Amino acid sequence: MGYVFDFQDALACERWMREPENEAVFRAEIRLLRDLLQPRPGETILDIGCGTGLCLEAFVELGLRATGIDPSEAMLEFAARRVGRRAELHRGVAEELPFEDNAFHHACLFTTLEFVDDPRRALAEACRVAKDRLFIGVLNRYAIKGIERRIRGLFAPSIYNRARFFSVWQLKAMLRDLLGPVPVTWRTVCQVPLAGRFAARFENPLLERCPFGAFVGIAVVLMPRVRTRPLAVRCARRARTPGAVPG
Repeated sequence: MGYVFDFQDALACERWMREPENEAVFRAEIRLLRDLLQPRPGETILDIGCGTGLCLEAFVELGLRATGIDPSEAMLEFAARRVGRRAELHRGVAEELPFEDNAFHHACLFTTLEFVDDPRRALAEACRVAKDRLFIGVLNRYAIKGIERRIRGLFAPSIYNRARFFSVWQLKAMLRDLLGPVPVTWRTVCQVPLAGRFAARFENPLLERCPFGAFVGIAVVLMPRVRTRPLAVRCARRARTPGAVPG
């Protein structure tokens, strides 16, 4: 199941978002998600590890029918306050989703993979319940900001001490191993290790192809999956004529 955020963690997430520079960072991450996932209004999306509902709110504003799932009661309480009845909320873990195969058009793991016990199983479950596309957003292992977070964790308690950081190459290898040669597109944002609006001036489409941005976004085009089972074929037996010799 991985690390389950408590009330203090949920409160810290809310406080983080109130900072103007962090709000600018989140907007850049959501823009990347929208550009890569390319969802259409009316489609369904599952936010796996929905946290306090920030992504759910963004999905609703894009006209999507959103569902969120998270193992933390505290996170879900904050999410319920944020989205109300505009999105469905469920309690559960990424490695064992309580939904049918192909139940959603899209699935999203937005800074969720870092905190699960089994990232490969979480990816497999996300691919199982989605039929069109999967978006994975992670904190970049090789970004300057990612290295800074890990160093800070050596000297003071931090939620990032519990996180597993990924690189573009690690995620692509995991997806190839799991799904084969499916179409995969990636970009990064927040390449400049500065905060907020000032850093946003340096963002452009060319820099998004740099693999060292603080936030990595990967979109996967999923191939149709069906379950097959043996088909029983019934043959009519010919009636045997009395006294006939079997041929």
